[in-house]
Amino acid sequence: MNSRRTILCVSTILVAASVAFIVWPRAAMTQQGQSPQKQQTPTIDEYQPKSTLVTKEHKIERAKFPFIDIHSHHWNPTPEEVDRLVKEMDTINLRVMVNLSGGTGGQLKNTVAAMKGRYPDRFVVFSNMSYDDLNTPGFGKRVAARLEEDVKNGAQGLKIFKNFGMDLKYANGERVRVDDPEFDAVFEKCADLKLPVLIHVAEPSAFFDPWDYHNERWEELKEFPGRARPPAKYPPFETLMAERNHLFAKHPRTNFIAAHLGFHGNDLERLGKTLDSLPNMYVDIAAVLAELGRQPYSAHDFLVKYQDRVLMGKDIYDVNEYKWYFRALETRDEYFEYYRKRHAFWRIYGFQVPDEVLKKVYYKNALKLVPGIDPKAFPE
Repeated sequence: MNSRRTILCVSTILVAASVAFIVWPRAAMTQQGQSPQKQQTPTIDEYQPKSTLVTKEHKIERAKFPFIDIHSHHWNPTPEEVDRLVKEMDTINLRVMVNLSGGTGGQLKNTVAAMKGRYPDRFVVFSNMSYDDLNTPGFGKRVAARLEEDVKNGAQGLKIFKNFGMDLKYANGERVRVDDPEFDAVFEKCADLKLPVLIHVAEPSAFFDPWDYHNERWEELKEFPGRARPPAKYPPFETLMAERNHLFAKHPRTNFIAAHLGFHGNDLERLGKTLDSLPNMYVDIAAVLAELGRQPYSAHDFLVKYQDRVLMGKDIYDVNEYKWYFRALETRDEYFEYYRKRHAFWRIYGFQVPDEVLKKVYYKNALKLVPGIDPKAFPE
């Protein structure tokens, strides 16, 4: 009898201890205002880790030298918008802004009046081609004549948009190639008038690759599916690069600025070889800071070696975003967030370049290429 009581007592104690072991942590969590939570697995775009890295930061709000933004877009700006732009430009040391979206004909005249008419030393306006009469014989020569008229009305360069070579087609469905001889008259006219051609050919090479979880631009393609360039609809990336290089080679008197590092920002060695082979080719860094910032050593060395061929540009205008460019170009800061996550899921690093290189990227190279900008507004 005593042994049965002893066993029953011990069993009761063990059961009570087990219940306490299970219930007590939950009770403690509840008492602290917490509740048990199942571990969730975030999706790729939900995962936003906070860095614990502690290092010196140099958040630069204003460029060290006055600069020229060679790559900006402002369609049909109003006087109020232009006034606001100048006030914002002054805060970041942006001396001259190049508006690549000037249009042609009457639109060009209106844009020049709205911008240069109010602030003649602060803006440059580039002309654009109209394709309305693409399928009428003699198109190229008419575009060249229109360009000459646009220059008389204040245009200081020609901008060619991304549809050229990809979406632009003749009436018979044939794609307009980047090196299409129909446009030779236009590029030769640019050479005669000493006008730079800022041209956007292709897109990041990843946009032409399969849109899967191995594609490093997956997030951007998810946000903008129309940016994908599947082979059923578009020519391959390498085809467009070959056409672009052929275009530059057959017009050696014309200065071409390939937008967005020519979409070789992920392969600076290739870009360097291309620049070596094409002395009339220049590049801007608009919207590709993430490419340079993830390879700070290579970016630094590339900018030093090709300091005469690279121009400052931003693309989508937001006065608050230029500071990432200043920080990357002017400091050696480490592992800081990029301003547009869809361009890069990675963080970037400063690749501080010498002041003489910085001056060339910020303004000297643009002064060399774009006619009509007053150099007195910039340091020697």
